[in-house]
Amino acid sequence: MIRGLGCDVCDIARMQKIIENPRFLERYFTAYERGYIAARAQRAQTAAGLFAAKEAFVKALGTGFIGLNAGDIAIRHDENGAPYYDLNDKTRAALAVRGAARALLSVSHDGGVALAVAILEEEP
Repeated sequence: MIRGLGCDVCDIARMQKIIENPRFLERYFTAYERGYIAARAQRAQTAAGLFAAKEAFVKALGTGFIGLNAGDIAIRHDENGAPYYDLNDKTRAALAVRGAARALLSVSHDGGVALAVAILEEEP
């Protein structure tokens, strides 16, 4: 059963300007994510997708960033390049409060924006 749904869009051109500030990168992205962004040809597009994924997650929770910061919401990629939430103790606890056990993620880019959708589900 679905326990939460969130989506977010992020303007890629805006992200291009923001990621020039290393303090922003340190504050919002994990070390893995910063490395992933740096390794990509389309750095701003990648950062915008990751940023939108974090926002979508907290929207699905229905709480915003209360009790979490952006660094707690880690996004990784599987061997095929598909993004997924890498849950830690804090994000698992936040999911449990919502009655969810896992979070699904989809990210897309087009028309100068990145879009992310998060779905929170109970354990089947």
